[in-house]
Amino acid sequence: MISTNDLKNGITIEVESAIYVVMDTQHVKPGKGAAIVKAKLKNLRTGAIFEKTFNAGVKVATARIEKQLMQYLYNMNDTYYFMNMDTYEQLELSKDTVGEGAKYLKENLEVYITTFEGEVLGIDLPDKVELVITHTEAAVKGNTTNNALKDAECETGLMVRVPLFIEEGETIVVSTSDGKYVSRA
Repeated sequence: MISTNDLKNGITIEVESAIYVVMDTQHVKPGKGAAIVKAKLKNLRTGAIFEKTFNAGVKVATARIEKQLMQYLYNMNDTYYFMNMDTYEQLELSKDTVGEGAKYLKENLEVYITTFEGEVLGIDLPDKVELVITHTEAAVKGNTTNNALKDAECETGLMVRVPLFIEEGETIVVSTSDGKYVSRA
């Protein structure tokens, strides 16, 4: 149990049998009446983000989230296969559980599988991944506008806007938080 006064970014709590991660908090002391805590929460099962108001000092249950380092092996249809690198046990996850992270998965990528009391909540990707460009248009000569970008398709099917000098077959670094080009690998 934790007091709502002690809520901080990144803490996981359980409220009304749902699991949330605290994204932001704001302590408010109105002119009259008791202080309140406004918290921006993200539901770890559905991904929904909303604000909830708590009375200050009220206790809420903390949720113990476990993270296990696993290696992505492959996918077949809508099932993704991961392996625990210590025990070599394999874990199958549905496309719904993997979610948007599927765009960044390539063989042998190490990810963290997040679980709560044995229930798989999803995957945590590294901040950046290296992907090979499989298709992009050739740069148009004379197009020298500042920060000119073109579309490129990566080996995982992810579409990224890249600078004009990037060509097919090159490896680039992509941010998993926003899906944007970072640099050449």
